[in-house]
Amino acid sequence: MSVDQISMDQLRVVKLSSKNKDILGKFETYIKELRDFLIEDAINNQQIAISDTYLWFYNPENKLVAYMTLLTDAIRVHGTQLGRSFVDKGVEYKTLPAIKIGRMCVDKNYAFRGIGTHMMHFSMKLLLEVNEKVGCRFIVLDAKTQTNATRFYKKFGFEVLKQREKGTIPMFLDMIKYIGYYKEGKRKLKPSNIIEQAS
Repeated sequence: MSVDQISMDQLRVVKLSSKNKDILGKFETYIKELRDFLIEDAINNQQIAISDTYLWFYNPENKLVAYMTLLTDAIRVHGTQLGRSFVDKGVEYKTLPAIKIGRMCVDKNYAFRGIGTHMMHFSMKLLLEVNEKVGCRFIVLDAKTQTNATRFYKKFGFEVLKQREKGTIPMFLDMIKYIGYYKEGKRKLKPSNIIEQAS
């Protein structure tokens, strides 16, 4: 059975604030840890400037359907294939700057409708905007090994940094080709167009 896809035009993205606190408990997911973070930790982390959480609302129903938490990070490349590729270019840093997707979750009632794809494009566009002011080339995340998350992220070009059998798998997306395309003056395009045309 197919489900109707939700377009970006049908979504509204707002940064989490204390005004949203009352609706967070209505968010439904099979992964308790992700729901608990949204309800118990997201606002506090934002107030102490550790991470920012963005809420995604489905406009026709004004329903909270997803959230994404972003923060700065560094990708640890020492001893990895990625690190060796930089050493070959004369760059011997042990870490490189990155934006991290700390949490990303779609309400279980709205899964498989394209919202995750819009969220990925949102984070990619954010990196392009950050890169205009400070050097930042990678998006990183930790994919849970007990889900099919790695397969989803690989569709966007993410690669496994280090393979693990349990817990989480660190993954990264090298945005260098998108950065080049963005700097050519394509800023007016929608994020999805930037990604498609730079591929």
